[in-house]
Amino acid sequence: MKPRICILKTDGTNCDQETVYAFQKAGGNPTIVSLHQLKTDKKILQPYTILAIPGGFSYGDDIASGKVFALELALHLKEQLQLFVERGNLIIGICNGFQVLVQLGLLPFNTIGLKQAALLHNDSAYFECRWVTMAVQKSPCIFTQQIENKLITLQVAHGEGKVYADDATLERIEQMNLGVLRYSLGTIPTQEYPYNPNGSLHAIAGLCDPTGRIFGLMPHPERFVEPYHHPNWRNQTLRKPDGLFFFESAIASVQ
Repeated sequence: MKPRICILKTDGTNCDQETVYAFQKAGGNPTIVSLHQLKTDKKILQPYTILAIPGGFSYGDDIASGKVFALELALHLKEQLQLFVERGNLIIGICNGFQVLVQLGLLPFNTIGLKQAALLHNDSAYFECRWVTMAVQKSPCIFTQQIENKLITLQVAHGEGKVYADDATLERIEQMNLGVLRYSLGTIPTQEYPYNPNGSLHAIAGLCDPTGRIFGLMPHPERFVEPYHHPNWRNQTLRKPDGLFFFESAIASVQ
């Protein structure tokens, strides 16, 4: 039986269909569920083993990106999310979904309701839409088990992607190996623009929690699950599209 994936959307979400396609291609059974449905019937989440919060501009990114969506989840679904995590299920947040998970406190330390990091406006003050190279670090992350210590290329498209935290939090992230992805120049993590498109501290492009089952990243893996998704696909021999690994790893871990 194919694992069931809940693709959670709300007003302003616009990457849900791409996320459905990526999970289908990886062998999953995804369903788009609206936040309104989940608030109306909180048992809807029970049959699912993976929860995905896709990209977009939820609620117009008013106040701060992902803030309103995170407040809705904290106010109406905190217990359901805690139970979902305690059952050993997986959660992934992509771009706006990453912003939601950080606002909610699920990342980086799974402290729902207690925010311990932030995603700030890009240092460039521009919306950054480009392909970037990242180094996949050794970490507990379930979603990157197939590609640890590899270099990958994905697209970013965001205005608030700068990972920020105080020194103590950053040190804890490093000690626990929670910085899953780093913007890189060659093989070296970098703060240099445009290779680091937003100025993220420690060049962090993605974070997981200590269990490795909650994961958020600013780049869009769902936008590179076919070779022809890459802008230079005709001029190079591509291995398996880099984005597909994330979804396949998740499916494999829950089968």
